[in-house]
Amino acid sequence: MKLKFILAAFSFSALAAFLSASGADVSPALPLSPSASGFVPQQVTASVPGIFNVRDYGAKGDRQTKDTEAFQKALDACALYGVTHSNGEVRVPKGNYLLGSVVLGPNTTIRLEPDAYITESPDLADYPIIKARFEGEMTDCHRSLFYASHADHIAILGPGGIYATSSLCFPSNRNPRAPCVFEPVDCFDVLVENFSLQYDEPASGQHADMWCIHPNFCNKFTARNLTIRSQLANGDGLDIDSCSDVVIEGCDISTGDDAIALKSGRGMEAARMGRPTTDVTIRDCKLHSVIFAALAIGSEISGGIRNVDIHDCTLSGVQNAIFIKSRQGRGAFIENFTGEDLVIESSPTFIGINLVSTGNPATEPVPGPLYDWTYVRNLNFENVQVKNVQTLIGSSGGKDTPSEISPDAPINGFTLTNITGTCQRGITLDNVVNAHFSRILVKGFTGNLLNLTNVTGTGLDNPAANAAPASTTPVR
Repeated sequence: MKLKFILAAFSFSALAAFLSASGADVSPALPLSPSASGFVPQQVTASVPGIFNVRDYGAKGDRQTKDTEAFQKALDACALYGVTHSNGEVRVPKGNYLLGSVVLGPNTTIRLEPDAYITESPDLADYPIIKARFEGEMTDCHRSLFYASHADHIAILGPGGIYATSSLCFPSNRNPRAPCVFEPVDCFDVLVENFSLQYDEPASGQHADMWCIHPNFCNKFTARNLTIRSQLANGDGLDIDSCSDVVIEGCDISTGDDAIALKSGRGMEAARMGRPTTDVTIRDCKLHSVIFAALAIGSEISGGIRNVDIHDCTLSGVQNAIFIKSRQGRGAFIENFTGEDLVIESSPTFIGINLVSTGNPATEPVPGPLYDWTYVRNLNFENVQVKNVQTLIGSSGGKDTPSEISPDAPINGFTLTNITGTCQRGITLDNVVNAHFSRILVKGFTGNLLNLTNVTGTGLDNPAANAAPASTTPVR
């Protein structure tokens, strides 16, 4: 009786019959580094305890046969092993495997061995409809290529790679939402490490229009040594959504839309959940957006964002390097955001700010007048070098207009220290209290360095001076 219960609880149904699909066996052009764990490929079989080779379950790896069922069987066996033992590992040896959506159970690691590649099936029927969060609200969505729900201790590791399929996405598949590549939901201890993820290139020459990796409601999420490539709006690299204890390090991300976006839901639906994105560290990354921002904060932010630290990174964006965005009706907060030792390259802005009108209205907005604005506290940037930046700080896209901040909810605490390099225009900022500027030593700009409206604080008369550092005590 107990065995039947366990099998029922952890059995995930096969998603598609074996069908034929044409296509040559190709490998991503992106460089792949050796596995950080030091894994040395070896011949293994299903008889090795805890190791589940997809070939033993019938996977072909010829990029023509759909291997979805074989992968799901291996994943199910691994999850069952984890019930009574410890973490198991699903091994994916050399080959190119055509897959539809599969589900990871707890205590499961997928390891893509050298020259092992996953190609996303182009058939929407291979991605069942579920309820998931998209643009901040729960809605009908095609299940992701790799999906997990309430599954703790899971990982996808390289050094292999993943091909996503842009034909699933823009422009016809926004409702229901197109599938992400990896979407863990309500999971603890999630690791993605050391693989490449890129979208194919159809005849149109345009790449995907859907987020690549979208953890939501997760605790302890780590992304390490990833290489991600996509293009077109909505092709975000990493969308961190109502997650805590997040580390993103050593990643090289160049995407359409935002390379990394931090979110926490939209409107009262998210406010009732009360699940902020908190305690995020981003370090040693190269982030580039071909359309929007290297790092976006919002605009789906109604659960709040707190304690973000980005350091030792290079950022560039076609509209903004860093974009802080929201709108009336979002509510919540952004607080304790720190950036240190950053290089900003070829961007219209170092920091673009629009807290008034960015993003779609919520189905049920946060009601006013007291709580409908997003409150921003304690933005701190130190040791930043800018190269070929149009506007140092201002509205989105480097326009010669003020940042968009409501006087009813001014930013409280904004510190800039040791900002060097070249820009065409300085800082255009409005509605800020407790601003602290020192050693702003940029060159090449025309007009005034500071163009301030309703801004109070220190260093506003002589921002190049070596002022004493501002208090690190968070403002309230």
